[in-house]
Amino acid sequence: MNVENAVYPRGEQLGPLMAVKDGPIVMVNLLKFRDKAQYKDGRATTLSGREAYNLYAEKMVPFVTARGGRIIFSSDVKSLVIGQVDDMWDVVALMEYPSSSAFAEIAMSPEVAGFGVHREAGLAGQLLIRC
Repeated sequence: MNVENAVYPRGEQLGPLMAVKDGPIVMVNLLKFRDKAQYKDGRATTLSGREAYNLYAEKMVPFVTARGGRIIFSSDVKSLVIGQVDDMWDVVALMEYPSSSAFAEIAMSPEVAGFGVHREAGLAGQLLIRC
């Protein structure tokens, strides 16, 4: 099995969510942070990747909550019990959204793009799994 962390979905991954008319979904987030945050605009920073991502999360969680979603669970990854990966993720988080289309609308909103710079600066990559 090949595993590829990414920071953004490919168009063919996110686009179909807009057309899905389903009930609540849960997104499993497997997050891998950079050692040091790297902002695209080149700004100097002493933030770690985790610290930059936390700036994003501080705004994203209430943004999602105001639109009917919620955080179900979040924790540092402690150990791998079954299987093998070359590089373990740092955090797992479960986020519930009212529907696939609600998730897509939230993810593509201009407000999220504004504070999403911290997510991009902090993440080395992630897996996002729709359940």
